[in-house]
Amino acid sequence: MKAAVVTTFDAAPEFATVDEPVAGAGEMVVTVGAAPLSPIVRALAAGQHYASAGKTGFVAGVDGVGTDPDGRRVYFLFPKAPFGSMAEKTLVSSGMLVPVPDALGDDEAAAIATGGLASWVALTRRAGLRARETVLVTGANGAAGRMALQIARYLGAGKTIAVARTPARLDGLGADVGIAMDDNADEALRAQFDIGVDIVLDFVWGDVAGRLLKAAAGRRGSPAGEPRLRYVQLGTLAGDEIPLRGDMLRSSGLELSGSGIGSVAVKDLLAGAGELLMAAPAAGFAPPFQSLPLNKVAEAWNGDPRVRYIMRPNPPV
Repeated sequence: MKAAVVTTFDAAPEFATVDEPVAGAGEMVVTVGAAPLSPIVRALAAGQHYASAGKTGFVAGVDGVGTDPDGRRVYFLFPKAPFGSMAEKTLVSSGMLVPVPDALGDDEAAAIATGGLASWVALTRRAGLRARETVLVTGANGAAGRMALQIARYLGAGKTIAVARTPARLDGLGADVGIAMDDNADEALRAQFDIGVDIVLDFVWGDVAGRLLKAAAGRRGSPAGEPRLRYVQLGTLAGDEIPLRGDMLRSSGLELSGSGIGSVAVKDLLAGAGELLMAAPAAGFAPPFQSLPLNKVAEAWNGDPRVRYIMRPNPPV
């Protein structure tokens, strides 16, 4: 079968021929219809993700949409190594898949799952969003950030705040408030935290997170106690590390946590994916994406990093 094989950590996967998987006990071979090229896929293929095995020779892709041996359309997560989702077929543990609604096409379902799973799990499992709370999203113009704004509203947020690098990147996001990280951002952020922010979904970290945390903890230390702020770290597009003063934590209601592989049980990630996909048709989730046949994997890999590419190993005839 054809697959996108990681042969080196410093280049795009190679479109190559590999042996088809054979299912053992508790396993299932899935015929793949759509496989997302997401940040975690890129990081694993570069050997830079914390879950990386540190060696090449595997098929890229951590999730996708396909058809099980009984003809049911499913979303699957974490194929069994060395198989990945960017192949005509992959090998999945029998308990690692959930049904896909008929109303969603393969590539659409893949885009919704890969774009929205992080924020869905963060809001439902890690931060515990309550009705009418305010949610701030960094990197809001990206595929995951856009989905986070939509999901927060669907789950009951009363107000959403979008944070992006420039004013132009705030266009069309549909948030109640937009803040560009320019010279005036610190004042705008402090104003929003003074009004009240309950949850931050941070997809970027780096200097953006440093400025947000400073604004959130500035002029704090009320004897009555500061309001709770659940800050959930989801990605590090702007940098892996930040300076963090201890008194930021002592003088505010700041609660720092992460959401991802390790901080969330795999069964909860899978359950969250099922909930997200079941909600999608009625919610109208519509993440932007571009579909390409799998033989164009190098083109997608070297394409616009702001585009969420969906690879089609078995495109419709």
